[in-house]
Amino acid sequence: MAKIPYKIYLEESEMPKAWYNLRADMKNKPAPLLNPATHKPMTFEELTPVFCDDLVRQELDCDTPFFEIPPEIRDFYKMYRPSPLVRAYFLEKALDTPAKIYYKFEGNNTSGSHKLNSAIAQAYYAKKQGLKGVTTETGAGQWGTALSMACSHFGLDCKVFMVKVSYEQKPHRREVMRTYGASVTPSPSESTEVGRQILRDHPGTTGSLGCAISEAVETALSLPGYRYVLGSVLTQVLLHQSIIGLETKAALDKYEIKPDIIIGCAGGGSNLGGLISPFMGEKLRGEANYRFIAVEPASCPSLTRGRYAYDYCDTGMVCPLAKMYTLGSSFIPSANHAGGLRYHGMSSVLSQLYADGLMEARAVEQTSVFDAAVLFARVEGTLPAPESSHAIRAAIDEALKCKETGEEKTIVFGLTGTGYFDMTAYEKYNDGRMTDTIPSDEELEASFAQLPKVE
Repeated sequence: MAKIPYKIYLEESEMPKAWYNLRADMKNKPAPLLNPATHKPMTFEELTPVFCDDLVRQELDCDTPFFEIPPEIRDFYKMYRPSPLVRAYFLEKALDTPAKIYYKFEGNNTSGSHKLNSAIAQAYYAKKQGLKGVTTETGAGQWGTALSMACSHFGLDCKVFMVKVSYEQKPHRREVMRTYGASVTPSPSESTEVGRQILRDHPGTTGSLGCAISEAVETALSLPGYRYVLGSVLTQVLLHQSIIGLETKAALDKYEIKPDIIIGCAGGGSNLGGLISPFMGEKLRGEANYRFIAVEPASCPSLTRGRYAYDYCDTGMVCPLAKMYTLGSSFIPSANHAGGLRYHGMSSVLSQLYADGLMEARAVEQTSVFDAAVLFARVEGTLPAPESSHAIRAAIDEALKCKETGEEKTIVFGLTGTGYFDMTAYEKYNDGRMTDTIPSDEELEASFAQLPKVE
C-alpha cells in the first residue's frame, strides 16, 4: 500500500453531488415530531409557518436515500471544500501508539467550523422561497457566524440570539457575525416574551441553547417574511452535514483504509451525525461494521444520563416535541466552555441509533478535555475548538488502549473547528482556574419531573 500522505485531499470533481439521508436505511425510524397541543405527528402545514417549505420536506422524509445538492450550494462549497482528511502522524508518535489516527478537519473557513455546510443550504432554500430573512440561535457562535455568512451571500436579513455566557465570553465571534450583517442579541433577553419569562424564572441565568431557540422561534413567528433555522438536532441538518462523512469515506477509500472506530463530539448531533452517516449506513445494511463513539460534556450528559422520552426542543416550550435522549427542556447546564455542546437533548436520529445499541456514548470532564486539546495543539499544530476536543479526548484514550494491547486499530474523529475565539477558556486552563461542574442526580430528577406526559 502506498504511504498515506499527511493530508488526503479530494478533487473538486470528487465532491459529493447528493446528501445522504441515513433514515432511509434505518429499520427503526426516529419517532416523529409531535404537535405540543395535540400530541399528534406534526404535518407539513403545521411546520411551514416556522421552517422553509423545502426544509420541512427534507425533515419529514424518512425514505428518500439521497437528495441532490443544488448547483448554487455546490458552487459555494467549493470555497472551502473538499476539506482535508489528516493522518495525525505527530499525535501517534507523541502517544507511542500502534493505532492509526485520522481526523476530518472542518475548520478551514471563516465560520471556523462545519456549521457552514448546513447554513448555506438553509439560506439557499429561504432565498428560493422569497423570504426576507431568518432567525436563529447560537451557542459558541460557530452556527451564528456560519449563518450570517450564508445570509450575506444570498442577501437575507439574519437575526441571531446568542447564549448569554458565550456572548460575553466570545465578543470577537459576535463581531464576525455583525461584520457579515447579522444582528446579535444575548439570550435570554428582554426583546421577546419568552425571554422575559425565562429571566423572571431564572434571574441572572447565563442562558442555554434551549432559551435562545425559544426567542428565535418567537421572533420568526412575529415577523412577516421570516422563518426560523436551526444549526443542529433536526434531521434536515444531519442530512446537510452528511457531506462530512461522504467526503471522509471517499478519502479513506482512495487508500483502501477501513476505520475501526469513528468518534465525534455530541451536543445536538449535527457534526457526529454528519460524520458517521455513510459508515452507519453500511452497518445498517450489513456491509461493514464499525464502532461509533459519541462524546459529550459531563456537565451536559444527555445520552449518558438523560431519559429517552418526548420533550420540548426549547426552554420556552414553544417548539414541537421530539423523542430524544434529554435532560429536560428546563435543564440549564453550567457555563462550561464548550458552548456548542450545551444543549439539553440529542438528535432524534442519533437517539434512536443509541437506543438500538448501534452507537456508544461517553461523557468527559472539561479539564480532561483541555488536557487533550493542549496536547493536540502542541503536536499537531492546530488549536482545536473545545467542542472538537471532546472527540480528541476519546481518540487519545482509544489510542492509548491500543498501546496497552498492541492492536493497530484505525481511529477516525471529527475536528469540527478551530479554537481561536475560545481563548478565555484556554486562559483559564493555562492559569489553573478551570473547574468541572457535573449535575447531581437530584438536579436531573427535578428536570425529568417536568417532562411532558406523552402516551
